[in-house]
This record gives sequence, C-alpha cells and structure tokens, in this order.
Amino acid sequence: MHVFKYSGPEFNPFGDEGLIVGGEPGPWPAPVATGPLSARLALPGSKSLTNRELVLSAIAIGPSTLRAPLHSRDTALMIQALRALGTSIVELPGVSPFGPDLLITPGELSGGTSIDCGLAGTVMRFLPPIAALALGPVAFDGDASARKRPMRTTIDSLRALGVDVNDDGRGKLPFSLYATGSVAGGEIEIDASASSQFVSGLLLAGARFTNGLTLRHIGDGLPSLAHIDMTIATLARRGVVVQNPEAGVWIVPPGAIAGIDIAIEPDLSNAGPFLGAALVAGGSVTVTGWPADTTQVGAEMATILTDMGGEVSFVETGDGLGELTVTGTGTLRGIRLDNASELAPTIAALAALAEGETVLTGIAHLRGHETDRLAALVAEITALGGDVTETDDGLIIRPRPLHGGLWHSYEDHRMATAGAIIGLAVDGVLVDDIAATAKTLPQFPELWAGSLLGRSARSTSALDLI
Repeated sequence: MHVFKYSGPEFNPFGDEGLIVGGEPGPWPAPVATGPLSARLALPGSKSLTNRELVLSAIAIGPSTLRAPLHSRDTALMIQALRALGTSIVELPGVSPFGPDLLITPGELSGGTSIDCGLAGTVMRFLPPIAALALGPVAFDGDASARKRPMRTTIDSLRALGVDVNDDGRGKLPFSLYATGSVAGGEIEIDASASSQFVSGLLLAGARFTNGLTLRHIGDGLPSLAHIDMTIATLARRGVVVQNPEAGVWIVPPGAIAGIDIAIEPDLSNAGPFLGAALVAGGSVTVTGWPADTTQVGAEMATILTDMGGEVSFVETGDGLGELTVTGTGTLRGIRLDNASELAPTIAALAALAEGETVLTGIAHLRGHETDRLAALVAEITALGGDVTETDDGLIIRPRPLHGGLWHSYEDHRMATAGAIIGLAVDGVLVDDIAATAKTLPQFPELWAGSLLGRSARSTSALDLI
C-alpha cells in the first residue's frame, strides 16, 4: 500500500493539474462489481478528529502525540498552517499502514504569515480563532471554490470578540486579521445555521480566551449537532469541560488545555461507501477498528444500512474496538431520513439504485459544503438517467434505470465516492476527478478496487497518479 504523507510547507497533493493519467488529466473508470463481495479492510483515521486534535495540541500546555492520524490534503493543510503559526509537528514511527504518528509541541503563536485553507472547512473555520491568539497579521485564503463557502459567521464572531478583521465586506475568503496576542473572550451571539463548524471553531479556542467564552446560537436551525458533540468530547479529554445549559448555548471556562497521547479512530463517514457497497453488489464488507463508542456521525451508517435492507453486525475485539460487518440481502430499499449531514451523498447514491422512493430532509446546509451538494447530486444522478427533485431542505430520489456517463466530482471528495457507488452497478460510469478523494481518503481508488473488489489497483491509484 502506498502511504500519502505530508511533506512540508510546499506540499500540494494535487499538483498544478489534478489527477494525471498517462501524462494527461483523465477520468477514472468506476469498477463494476461482477459478483458478491467478500471484503475486509482497515481505513485511515478520521479527518474530523485529526484536525480537532491538531488544533488543541497546538494550544495545549504540553506536547501531544496523535497515533494513527489521517494523512490527507485536509490534514496536511492544517499541519502546514499550524507550523506557520509556530507549532512544532514532527513525524514519529507508528503502526498504522497509512502513515506516521505525529508529535505536536506547542510554541509561541506568531503572526506575519499566510494560511492556505485549500477547500478544508476545518482549516478555514477552526484556525482564525487560534490565529487571533498570535501576535501580528495573519492572512487566510484557499482554493477558488473555497471563496464561495460561507465565512461571515467566523468573521463577525471575531469582530465581536474585539479582533481586527479585514474582508472588504465579502463575508468570505480571502480575509486577514491582526492579532494582538490575546483575546478577551466573554459572551457573543452567532448564527451558525450554515455550519456547525462555526461553533466548533470557537469552542476549540475558547479556553484560551482571557475570560473564556459564552456562545449563543441565534439562527433558525443548527446542522450537524453530532460534530459539536465531537468537539465537546475532544475538549473534555483534555480537561476542558464545556457546559451546555440549554439548546444553542455553550460555556467554555478559561483554563489550561492538556497535552495527551491519543489514538485517532478510523473515519466512519469514509467507511460508508464501502459498507454500502454490500447492499449494491451483495456479499459482505467488514471494516476493522470500528469504535464501540464514538461521536462520529458515520456510525449512523449501521442503522441507515439496516433500514435500507442490509444486515449489520458488530463484534468487539478489545480495547473499545471491534469489527462492523454489513451483508447484502438482495434488498436495497428507499428510506426517509432527516439530517443525513455529510452522509447524504453516499445515501443518495444508494437511493438511486434502490427500490422505492427516498426522501432526505434537513440538509439545506449542504449547499455550502465543498460544493452545492444538493444541486450536484441532482445534476449527476439525473445525467445518468435518474429522477431526483431538490426541495427546500433536501432531496427526493425516485429510482430509474441508470446508464453510464461522465460523473462530475466538483472538487468534492464525497461526490467522487458517490459516483463510485453507482459505478458498482452501472457499467460505464467515469468519475472525472477521483483525485478529489485525497481531501480525506487518498487511498480510496486502491482500497475500492483492491480491498473491496479484489482487483489490481495499480492502474486506479490516485497516489500513483497525483
């Protein structure tokens, strides 16, 4: 297996031209399943957990070691940014086949630098409150698509905390801030209805504010509460107890953030396409290292795939981990589901192959993710012959016979993997940019072809072709 490694400040995992096939950019032929699956695989670490732990390690009172962290574009950008702000991050030998462990030693935060956010929401929303603790100017920018993502809540919240921010009125990237070495903190109100990351970014830094932080959400709704729960849990492991006295209110007391030694769970949202493949092709798929207790939203796939017709079992293997197995039964049925969050592209792809209608609600916020995921799913499934209707807050998917064609990824890793799911059952699906999976799962092409389907993955490995 090839290891996707962070290689320093100049690292660009996509290069200047994206995925290169035979010297020219080209689409990835999604492999078709020719029979029931019998797969067992391990997956790299969670992006959400890795980037939260990197941020907290950078502002802790002592060193931290992350065991089996994710090494992907999003985490590489986070590492690059934290190093630029004065944090020491050193690779250590580890046991994960997907890359080394990381030793993070906090340093004095300093400005006078620029942060490349890429297309990573965790970088563009978690790091500005951290950068506000530095001394000097810090500029933020990212990919062209990142400039479309909502950032006004982060910018407005920093101003409410007394931080000087210049965005020329855009409410989006690029913007810059001038940090004075400390943030007073106190009580602020924000509208986080576009992303829970606005809340998480402030909570992660809140204990380092002089007066702590009392945060009140005043918007109509708050998506992805599970990700806020994850943030609160990561803080608790480091001795910071976040109070949640009522819905939409969080209190972070000022205090020290402990350094820790922690193993990163595998990314359960990235496991979704592999597990769902069992319902498409039949047979069974087992993911090892599955945590018995987790805050990851991807754990919901066990219930979702059961509702869609699969058989799901979990066997504990010790140390709070186990193996989750999904077995196809010959049934793949539509469902009604509220707030599928980041799992929506995977579920939509399965729904396009299912029997019966699927109704997904509570996911209006996906319009502000890496791309407008609702519009993208409508466009791509419809282009292959499917029937999808976009609603105010979701999708209605009515299965129709599908045909091959070009599936666009929109620089979105979850759109790329959704195309691969449909390609299991539909011959001739070409994913235009499988390298987009390097955002959170660089090994996706070879795991999909090799570990899932048991085929040689050399010709389809994004790691060989990037």
